[in-house]
Amino acid sequence: MSLFKKIFGSNNPDSEEGKNKENIDFSLENDAPLEEQFIYNFKKNGGKFLYCENESEVKDHFENILEENDWFEGEALCYEPNLFGILEENKIVFQNANNPSFLLANCENLIADEGSILFSSKQIKQNKPNELPTNIIIIATTSQIIETKSDGLSVIKKKYIKDYPTNITTIKYFKKVVEEDFTQYGSIAKNLYLLLLEDL
Repeated sequence: MSLFKKIFGSNNPDSEEGKNKENIDFSLENDAPLEEQFIYNFKKNGGKFLYCENESEVKDHFENILEENDWFEGEALCYEPNLFGILEENKIVFQNANNPSFLLANCENLIADEGSILFSSKQIKQNKPNELPTNIIIIATTSQIIETKSDGLSVIKKKYIKDYPTNITTIKYFKKVVEEDFTQYGSIAKNLYLLLLEDL
């Protein structure tokens, strides 16, 4: 059984595990598994995390996000053809969008030690983080969780033998800072939803 199933239990609403899965509070131990490190750091950074056991749950969570934010039949920014279908199903305009409400994208990796999302030009073209919409929905898989940013760069190097991507960057902050924090200088906070699909 995967760590995520142990943490979140069954998605069957009638099961006792399913009833309790929303009330989990994470704490990080020194030797915590990568998945738990990522979840802890991602949530600490203000990210919104939704675990999905299958593709059907990804679609359900995506539609719930659209409904929560009133984005149905709106506009989105999306550069990845494999994601166009889910936008078309929900009547979201993504070709030549003038005023996108959100970015829908995959990512290169999920970085556990800092709870960040690693992107490249494959997902965001040449846009800098501050040029992207404030709202972002990421669809990623559990196998994309790695320990550090340098591990992420190694994965990219192996993955793209030809057509190596550019504009490799991370987004780490998902909520506005109340007090001045020099570690976030120059960073733009994003309202980020992560739909994490179990594939291990």
